[in-house]
Amino acid sequence: MYAILDIETTGGQFNEEGITEIAIYKFDGHEVVDQFISLVNPEIPIQPFVVKLTGINNAMLTSAPKFFEVAKRIIEMTNDCVLVAHNADFDYRILRTEFRRLGYDFCQKTLCTVELSKKLLPEQTSHSLGKLVRALGIPMADRHRASGDAMATVKLFKMLLDKDLEKVIVTDLIKSGIEKGIAPKLTTIIESLPSRTGTYYIHNEAGIIIFIGKSKNIKKRVNQHFTGITTSAKKIQKEVFTVTYEETGTELIAFLKETEEIKVNKPVYNRMSRKSNFSWSVYSEKDVNGYINLKLQKSDGRKKEITSYLNALEGQNALYRITTDFKLCQKLTGLYQSKTHCFQHTISECDGACVGKISVTEYNSRIQTFIDNNGIDNKSMIIVDKGRTINERSAILIEDGIYKGYCFYDLNYQINNIEVLKNIIIPMPNNRDARNIIQGHLRKNKGFKIINL
Repeated sequence: MYAILDIETTGGQFNEEGITEIAIYKFDGHEVVDQFISLVNPEIPIQPFVVKLTGINNAMLTSAPKFFEVAKRIIEMTNDCVLVAHNADFDYRILRTEFRRLGYDFCQKTLCTVELSKKLLPEQTSHSLGKLVRALGIPMADRHRASGDAMATVKLFKMLLDKDLEKVIVTDLIKSGIEKGIAPKLTTIIESLPSRTGTYYIHNEAGIIIFIGKSKNIKKRVNQHFTGITTSAKKIQKEVFTVTYEETGTELIAFLKETEEIKVNKPVYNRMSRKSNFSWSVYSEKDVNGYINLKLQKSDGRKKEITSYLNALEGQNALYRITTDFKLCQKLTGLYQSKTHCFQHTISECDGACVGKISVTEYNSRIQTFIDNNGIDNKSMIIVDKGRTINERSAILIEDGIYKGYCFYDLNYQINNIEVLKNIIIPMPNNRDARNIIQGHLRKNKGFKIINL
C-alpha cells in the first residue's frame, strides 16, 4: 500500500517551516482507497511569495485545525504504507519535523517520483511535476495546492508502475511487507484479486517473481494454480508468498505484457514460455510460372513470414480460410498435392491459376491483398481499444511497421496529440512474438478501432 502525499508550507528558514495544507491519497497500486485533505493552521505567518504561489493566505488558516489535531489521522493514513511524493525528501522532512515537535518519532519508508521518473522516463527534459504532467498529458487541477499536486502524483505514479517492466517498485514493496512478517494465506490472496483481464505475478518469500501469467479472469486463473495437481502447480503452491497483478482492459495488452515480461524477469516456472509461441508460419515464394505460392512451414527466423500460428493445425485451418476468402488456388497454397490442376478447379471453385487460366498479375494481386491485410510492415497506426475503467481507453502504437508499445489514456485527452501519446507509451521491443501477437489480433477484426497515421 502507498500513501501518496503533497504538503504546502509557509516557507521560511530550513526546519522552521510550518504546514499550511496536506493531502494524502492511500493507493493500493490500482486505485485510491482512502483520502485525507485539510488546511492546517501553522501558527506562524506565511511568506508573501508562498501566498502568491499557492493562493493560501493567513486569513484562510485562522479556523483551520492545528497540526496536533490532524496528526492521528495522518498516522492512520500512512501506517504500513510506503510514502510517495514528488521530491519525497522535502515532504518527509516536513512531516518528521512536525511530529518531532509533538515528541513523536515518525518513521516511514519513502519513494520519490522525481527519482523514479528520471529512471523510467529518461527522455523527458524536465522532471518537475508541472512539466511532467503537461508532457504526459495528465489532467491537472489546482496546481500548487496539496490536493491537486497529490492527485497528479497519483496519476504519474500509476504511469511509472506501468513502465516498470522489471517490477522493481512492486518487489521492493513486497520485501518491506516480508520484513514486517506479513504472510497472507492462499485464500486471502485469492480474495484480493479481481475477476478482470490482466497479467498476474506470483512472488516467493524473497519477493522474486516465480511465475507470470495472463487471463480474462485473474482471480479464476490464479485459483487454478492454487488448486492444481500438476508438478508445477504444486511447486507454485509451496513457494507462493503473494500475488500482484496489473489490469490491462484487453487480452491483447495482457498477452504482449506477459510475453515481454517473462523475457525480462525470467520466472523459474515460465521456462517453456520463453520460447516463441508461434512455431508455424506462412511464407511466400514464386514458382517457375511466376505465380506466388503460399507455404505453411515450421517457423524459420532467417526467413520473413507473412503471418504465424501457434501450431500446424491452426495454421492449416487458417490457410483454408485464406484460400477461400481471397479466391486462391489450393494447389498454390499447399493444401492440395497434384501434378495437374487442383480438385477445386474440377468443381469450378478455383478459376484456374493451377493450369494458367488466370493471369499471373491478377492472381498475385490477390496474394498481395492478403499480405497487406495481414501484415503491419511499413504501416503506421494506433490500435484503440477499451481501457481498465469505463472512462479509459488503451492504445497500441505502430510506426513504419515497428511496434513501439502501449499506453492507457483518459477518454480522448491524449490521443489527439501524437507527441503526448509517444511520451506516455510504455516502450516495448519490436520482436517477432510481439508482431505475431498483434497480427493475430488484427485478423480477428472485432472490438477495436484503428487510426491510420
